[in-house]
Amino acid sequence: MRGRYLVESIAGCGNCHTPQGPDGNLPGLTLAGGMVFDEKPFRAVSSNITPDPETGIGRWTDAQIILAIREGKRPDGTIIGPPMPIELYRGLSDRDVAAMVAYLRTVPPVRNAVAPSEYRIPLPPAYGPAVASVPDPPADDPVVRGRYLAGPVGHCVECHTPMGEGGRRDWSRIGAGGQTFEGPWGVSVARNLTSHPEAGLGGWSDAQIHRALRQGVSADGRRLFPPMGFQYYAKMNDDDMRDLVAYLRSLPSLP
Repeated sequence: MRGRYLVESIAGCGNCHTPQGPDGNLPGLTLAGGMVFDEKPFRAVSSNITPDPETGIGRWTDAQIILAIREGKRPDGTIIGPPMPIELYRGLSDRDVAAMVAYLRTVPPVRNAVAPSEYRIPLPPAYGPAVASVPDPPADDPVVRGRYLAGPVGHCVECHTPMGEGGRRDWSRIGAGGQTFEGPWGVSVARNLTSHPEAGLGGWSDAQIHRALRQGVSADGRRLFPPMGFQYYAKMNDDDMRDLVAYLRSLPSLP
């Protein structure tokens, strides 16, 4: 099932929507929400995306779930804020977002009421015009397909692109890294993913990048930290891993 593959691998939905403790995911709460992201502009709490009818998305229609994912609008009309990367999810293909919703319908419902998020910045009335039909990326172009995986699906570029003014990503420096993340693991810093030979991945082999993503081990043997979802990326198939690396190799070298 493609939806299960996406949710449990490259998309890593559980990396935010499954609450974590110091030793990893809390048992019995898969996709049940409650993970807290306390940043300067917000204190966001991830939503319960299991089919529980009271505390999850069990009463939402497929169209309402797709609208929430790609446009950041709940059925009651309220706007979903960061860290949900709505700007990137707008590019999810029709086939993939429908497959993900179909899989979410099958996960065990978990009754878990979560606190509302608090935003200290104004949220936009919308993230853009209504999303029309979005095709799949071309199967015969590894870089374009890798860009799709690193953007709309896996949102790698969301965490690994530095913030600009106003709390928006500086898309002129895609992949340059530098953002800090605090959690049960301590403090981690997003790595530079560009082709820079010293600061980035320019000196890494493909095998070293694969190991970092799947096992959380750096080129020099150091253990890497969450929130990188190594347990999810370990399930990526070889074709997706190859195309993702092809895209990272294409990023301009940035210090």
